[in-house]
Amino acid sequence: MRRAVIVAALTLGTLWGAGLAAQEPAPAEALQGDPAAGEKLAGQCRTCHGIDGLARIPIAPHIAGEPAGYLARQLTDFREGRRQHEMMSVVAASLTDQQIADLAAWYAGRQVVAELTADPAGAPEACIACHGADGIAVIPEAPNLAAETNIYLDTQLKAFRSGKRVNEIMQPIAEGLDDATIRAAADWYGAIRLTVAP
Repeated sequence: MRRAVIVAALTLGTLWGAGLAAQEPAPAEALQGDPAAGEKLAGQCRTCHGIDGLARIPIAPHIAGEPAGYLARQLTDFREGRRQHEMMSVVAASLTDQQIADLAAWYAGRQVVAELTADPAGAPEACIACHGADGIAVIPEAPNLAAETNIYLDTQLKAFRSGKRVNEIMQPIAEGLDDATIRAAADWYGAIRLTVAP
């Protein structure tokens, strides 16, 4: 069973970009973002995600260094109701496409460095094809996982597994993971050190 999940994850990871590329991009993804304008807007994000993109609370993700397209898609999904969160849905509801593009440009422009604290051979096999052993995504459609808290990662994987969070790639992968495997993956990425360049 474990081998089947790993093979499926690797196969889906290879197809991830092709599947998402066929989808219509969110309007904000097509816009050129202004990082300076995004930095000003990021004041509303700093309580949870920090002005530099390093999360300040354990249930919020780090967003520094994420691909701009990924960030724009997430904000658009929150705004349009395709992704639900009690805080983010409210925050994103008032953002224009240009503001989303600007925020995405600001946070994507933060340079991040991930430092492994263990042998990379121990990285979770079901995750590395898309998210890398060090938690820095190897494809632009996937988020970085480096240094995310294990509680955040555990919660998100279980949300994918239950169907509460929808994604055509992550749902089939998460459905094959038991609680112990989810916690091991969450602990692996949570132990990575992440720094953001000034």
